[in-house]
Amino acid sequence: MDFDFKSILDLVKAFPDEQTCMDYLAEMRWNGVVVSPFDKTSKVYKCVGNKYKCKNTGKYFTAKVGTIFEDTKIPLIKWYMALYVFSSHKKGISSHQLSKDIDVTQKTAWFILHRLRFAFNSASFKAEFEGIVEIDETYMGGEDKNKHEHKKSHKRGRNNDTKTPVIGMLQREVSEIVERPHKVIADKIVKEKVIKSLSVIKCEVVGDTKAETIHPIIKENITTTSTIITDEYSSYNGLDKEYQHAKVNHGAKEYVNEMAYTNGVENFWSHLKRGVDGIYHWVSTEHLPAYVNEFSLRFNTRKMTTSGRFDLILANVVGRLTYKELIK
Repeated sequence: MDFDFKSILDLVKAFPDEQTCMDYLAEMRWNGVVVSPFDKTSKVYKCVGNKYKCKNTGKYFTAKVGTIFEDTKIPLIKWYMALYVFSSHKKGISSHQLSKDIDVTQKTAWFILHRLRFAFNSASFKAEFEGIVEIDETYMGGEDKNKHEHKKSHKRGRNNDTKTPVIGMLQREVSEIVERPHKVIADKIVKEKVIKSLSVIKCEVVGDTKAETIHPIIKENITTTSTIITDEYSSYNGLDKEYQHAKVNHGAKEYVNEMAYTNGVENFWSHLKRGVDGIYHWVSTEHLPAYVNEFSLRFNTRKMTTSGRFDLILANVVGRLTYKELIK
């Protein structure tokens, strides 16, 4: 089962009913080999009604169990439409707009979007960086001029008082081997491997930008054989003990120093802030990590086809997010 979605109409034609949606979910999740969510070593029996039985535990399950779709009363076609527009729109989509597009309440649309963001945070989308990595920080929150007087911080530059800092690490030009249809031989599509050049980013919301906060994050996500590039901010001092460290001095109006520049990660900050301001208008500190993950994954898959991104996310929907956990 292989679909190529080029429009929302193609999506609806590909999934005309709930059974087709269930079959595709099972294929994306298990690739033909059903694994019990209760015991991965157990033998699995296929039953009627899209159900399976785990031999070791005696429990029944479907392809939805253990995923963001578990216990949902919303038809899968609506989930697929939500995933399609959410992942393909460059700046995302608001819950108010999604509720109109798929005919659900705004509260339900908001929960659907957060479950999709939860899938965006899958460990499958994360790997340790190496090579040349740009590191920078930004601050998310409204501008002082738009706030009431008692909420203004009256600080310039880096401001932890009324804004939330986010650390970004962008690996330049990752060589990614992908497959694409090449030619047809004996009614079979022969695929060729193509090397694509793609920069990828990882972000983390932090409480402050002190060295003791950001150094462990950098060491956890970037191999010590890498070259890191930062600006002159003092919190980056000392990283040269474990990394090859190049700096660009923004304070002296220096933006490029041979290979040293942070234009790539700053471009992502611009995209993130335009998206939040234009689509969501305001994001709470509690949910900010989910929104940052959303924009990160969309940025990292920007050269994929819409259907390719759809399949990638659908294959990594394992994990549950209940409404109680979301709002606690």
